[in-house]
Amino acid sequence: MPGMNIFGRSEKPLRPLWQATLADHVIGLAWSSDGTLVAAAAVSGPISVFDARTGRLTRELKGHGFGTAALAWQPGGDILASVGQDGRVRLWDGVNGTELRTLEAGAAWAEKAVWHPSGQYLATAAGKKARVWTAGGELIRELPPQAGSVTDLAWRPGTCHLTVLAYGAATTYDPASGTAPVKVLAWKGSPLALAWSPDGRILAHGNQDATVHFWYYDTADDLQMWGYRTKVRELSWDPTSRYLATGGGPAVVVWDTLAGPRGPEGSQPHMLRGHADDSRLLALANQWRGFLLASAATDGQVVLWQPAARRPEVGRYRFPSGEASTLAWSRDDQFLAAGSGAGTVAAFRLG
Repeated sequence: MPGMNIFGRSEKPLRPLWQATLADHVIGLAWSSDGTLVAAAAVSGPISVFDARTGRLTRELKGHGFGTAALAWQPGGDILASVGQDGRVRLWDGVNGTELRTLEAGAAWAEKAVWHPSGQYLATAAGKKARVWTAGGELIRELPPQAGSVTDLAWRPGTCHLTVLAYGAATTYDPASGTAPVKVLAWKGSPLALAWSPDGRILAHGNQDATVHFWYYDTADDLQMWGYRTKVRELSWDPTSRYLATGGGPAVVVWDTLAGPRGPEGSQPHMLRGHADDSRLLALANQWRGFLLASAATDGQVVLWQPAARRPEVGRYRFPSGEASTLAWSRDDQFLAAGSGAGTVAAFRLG
């Protein structure tokens, strides 16, 4: 991007490559695997698909009655999955806009959809249930009901094992082999969001009680980090699996898993302060392979960081109205998309 130096403090703020407007609050963003399209969901339901370079609207999808909750674009393919408050999973051809399949999620509302990195399997969550489907929409497995509503789902890197987060535990299954858990990491509390380290060694989850837990999966060692202002829903690992960025307040809190003999336990995190002190982070996103981290908050700002640099802030952008609600990097790390609570979508190009 002209005028932006990604190796030091930016002389100018981030400038959008293009902007577009949805009907209301931007609840989700998803890039096509080839980086040519970006899909954006309005919380009221409609899904818009834009040309990633120009911002031209290419398709308008009906989305979900009562509201769309999440989007996920198939890795290596053209299928766009969405879930919503009508209790359905919808599979779309993201290029031509055709609805390929409509599936029952298993409860009155569906909130999560996550593709396996191979693009062959899709996991969805609705109420206390998680289901696993083929890319063509055939049901492979319905997993046992959890103790509470499923708050998050994630595939363990390097495996076909699915981790389901709900009250009291993060439970990992092998959907191909059955419904018996592969491992249960039990904790008496309300976890809200999870993130696997890219190397599959550490499972982190943010919680209702304003803590973050690090689980070393093979040994089931559990480390608890506290001191956050609010509950923690924002988690993002860097590509090296060393640093975890977390929200839970206005500052980005970065933990170093190599800080001591027991990882981050007892260490002081790196604090990235760039958002208004009375704001709260709503999204964090590390690049897939690069060293940049983006944050979005209720103050309407998107801030771009190089956390390891002496002066870590490298750019910022403020939406003209509304909170900065969601973030998504293109697979090649060259483009960042951001959405706002007022319905604006902005795309930025780096370099």
